[in-house]
Amino acid sequence: MGDILVGTCSWTDRALVGSGWYPAGRRDPEGRLRYYAERFPVVEVDATYYALPSVRNSRLWAERTPDGFLFDVKAFSLLTGHPTRPGTLPDGLPADSRDAKVLDEVWSRFAGALEPLRAAGRLGAVLFQFPPWLRPGARAEEILGEHAARTAGWPVAVEFRHPQWWSGERYDDTHALLRRYGFAAVGVDMAQGLPASVPPVVPVTSPGLSVVRFHGRSPAWGTGSKEDRFRHRYTDAELKQWVPRLRASAEAADRLHVLFNNCCGPAAVHAAERMRALLGV
Repeated sequence: MGDILVGTCSWTDRALVGSGWYPAGRRDPEGRLRYYAERFPVVEVDATYYALPSVRNSRLWAERTPDGFLFDVKAFSLLTGHPTRPGTLPDGLPADSRDAKVLDEVWSRFAGALEPLRAAGRLGAVLFQFPPWLRPGARAEEILGEHAARTAGWPVAVEFRHPQWWSGERYDDTHALLRRYGFAAVGVDMAQGLPASVPPVVPVTSPGLSVVRFHGRSPAWGTGSKEDRFRHRYTDAELKQWVPRLRASAEAADRLHVLFNNCCGPAAVHAAERMRALLGV
């Protein structure tokens, strides 16, 4: 069985910081990360979706965490076709993903900023979470091919938000497409029965890595505020449903990352702690 690493999708979320989970004396940026890394072996960096990461921050993250600790880094919004605020781009570049020079510069900055993590052995995966309007089809396959060329040698995980990717007869085609590029598929847990619900499957498309992200089961997914979408506290019964699936995934990959994204106060860290106990890791 491969290694199972359980953590959360942020250690700096405002609701978590304000919840009291971090003890007194450990609430500054360095203290928070060191405290988190004493309790979990992996974390997802979500801030890199909203703004390009920096070499300095990557170096500090590596210095403040122990050997074996891993960061999954979420790709910057422009690299996955999401709306991007112009002020988040370097040197006043326009947020136009159709401009090849802009894209080349952003890719270069993003890759360079991750180098300290790569060099320190701390880079677990780069997560490309594609928007819900990216449907299966020729254009989407072209985009994945372009990303494969840009990320050669990177550990890449891909999360699709459009439910058709993993539904019915399309499942095998999606599995084969990601396997072709060596991309790890991201399975998700979320509320079912909504128009945007992605089925709770755990496809293993890369022998090196499998990823499952727990978004919570809020019925406000796709309609409410960010807080509404992720406001969920997992019950033991809900977590236990996933234990056999996670163990099966770990049997098929060298490493499994299980990440909780229900960022509502300390809900994510509590769910991650409980899942570790249920899995015995």
